[in-house]
Amino acid sequence: MHSEGILSGELKHGPLALVDENMPCVIVVLKDNTYTKCHNALQQVKARQGRPITICEEGDDDVMSMSYRSISLPSTVDCLKNILAVIPLQLLSFHLATLKGLDVDCPRNLAKSVTTE
Repeated sequence: MHSEGILSGELKHGPLALVDENMPCVIVVLKDNTYTKCHNALQQVKARQGRPITICEEGDDDVMSMSYRSISLPSTVDCLKNILAVIPLQLLSFHLATLKGLDVDCPRNLAKSVTTE
């Protein structure tokens, strides 16, 4: 599965051309200072027949209605929102790797370093 992390404001500078009905897009849309840009990115993906999977806050019916699938997070203070949003993304990576038959406990090309004083 192809994956990239892209800022919502940068989506229109190329990656949006890859979006179609066969390309799932995971979009984090939280009610913070980036909400407008993320919501705009969601609309752009939807306009191109994309299937957006959103991570949003409970009660955000506008985002949920535009989503192919959505994961709701409880509302909390701004400094914790991004931490909560990362958890479903990590679980998604874990389950996709497991379904692909990859050993999630043995990453490839991991350089180990030991610091001694």
